[in-house]
Amino acid sequence: MPAPNATAQLKELEALAKAAPADALTGYEDLLQRATAGALPGQGNLALLSSSNLSNFTPLPRHLATCTSGEDGLHAKEVAIMKIGELLAGQKNATGLTEHIKRSRGLFGDIAKAKTTKFIKGLIDMYGSIPGSLDLQVQVCKDCIEWAVAEKRVYLKQALETRLAGLYLDNKMYSDSLALIGSLLKELKRLDDKNVLMEVQLLESRVHHATRNQPKARAALTSARTSANSIYCPPLMQAALDLQSGILHAEDRDYKTAYSYFYEALDGFSSQEDKKAVSTLKYLLLCKIMLNLSEDVHSIITSKLGLKYAGSEVDAMKAVATAHQNRSLLEFEQAMNRYQDELRNDPIINFHLDALYDTLLEQNLLRVIEPFSRVEIAHVAELVKLPTPQVEAKLSQMILDHVFHGILDQGAGCLVVFEEPIHDKTYDDTLETIKNMNAVVESLYEKDGDGETIANEDGDRSIPSYVAYTGYEV
Repeated sequence: MPAPNATAQLKELEALAKAAPADALTGYEDLLQRATAGALPGQGNLALLSSSNLSNFTPLPRHLATCTSGEDGLHAKEVAIMKIGELLAGQKNATGLTEHIKRSRGLFGDIAKAKTTKFIKGLIDMYGSIPGSLDLQVQVCKDCIEWAVAEKRVYLKQALETRLAGLYLDNKMYSDSLALIGSLLKELKRLDDKNVLMEVQLLESRVHHATRNQPKARAALTSARTSANSIYCPPLMQAALDLQSGILHAEDRDYKTAYSYFYEALDGFSSQEDKKAVSTLKYLLLCKIMLNLSEDVHSIITSKLGLKYAGSEVDAMKAVATAHQNRSLLEFEQAMNRYQDELRNDPIINFHLDALYDTLLEQNLLRVIEPFSRVEIAHVAELVKLPTPQVEAKLSQMILDHVFHGILDQGAGCLVVFEEPIHDKTYDDTLETIKNMNAVVESLYEKDGDGETIANEDGDRSIPSYVAYTGYEV
């Protein structure tokens, strides 16, 4: 039967890909060429296979090569297109992947438009595993958009423009991303396509968050949730909405609410085996640390869900939690240096850990200088085990922020700490008395409903009657 032969051919190539990816790539290219052009077995790129694997390689059956319009040929074409992309991405061959995408665009005539969209988006996403290929990925996406416009594939164009806006965000081209999102939103609202509209609104929220525009980020997220409530929301999209909600609540220092959103997002990503689950787990652990519940971090890490995603990302948060629990700045610095890729390269983690570090440093410095009225800055730096210039700069900032009262005697290299000044309440009480008197006079004026006035001694102006009765005016 034809189908088993085609299935066996694809299985054989899949097995070959694990042992010899280069030979499997050649085989898939030959399969794609013959399934498309109807070449005979033995022609095309099959001759490029190495002699060691040629004896184990079964040529594509003749009927599959000639039946390009049949189900077998179509299936072989679809599988070969994606497998070639995966193998090229595995080889970190960005140029080869670009050429493959360009060649593949001419092969989508027999494939359903929905599948074409899925394949092209999947091929473009494969650049994500190739370091330093972001600019090339943007250019390929633009080329595919032009092709979609020429082919009058509206849905594909919208999907690729959404992907391009996301690539602009990854490349920190925020103005370009917002401009593209604006035109997309107008088009999608006119077409009433809620699925893509929801995705674009979520992307808009992420861009505004990256530009530190929190009000617009919250407004865009609210719009995305409204769109999600009117249609069926896929689990991954719902998890992405929860993740963004958690991030925005964490920005507002509402870590308890953020934790609940991160937990829901982690559950959604984990059920779909999505790679975003690891970063979501990091944010969840971050909330526990910021809530001064560092001891809970260790219990979460040793749970079933924590063990599932064990690795350097989780170890980094564990090290931060241990340092916070011990109130040790030295351990905190060591953790930040040891896990720089996991902590510093994540803008969300980095933002909140900077705030946590400042809080820890202030607490440690206040505890150290509390017994002193005059102390050498070098001695304070020695006690907190940090460089003297860093400690001096932080003490200066704390004095300017009125965290404590004192001065830096830089000539002597000392910190002079003053007693907390006693606040004189006389001035405040006087202002409060004047305020109350004003309220009384305003009340009297309101009660004088007729607005009665009397002339003064010179007869040149009128004054309210209640002023004449009381003898003073405020």
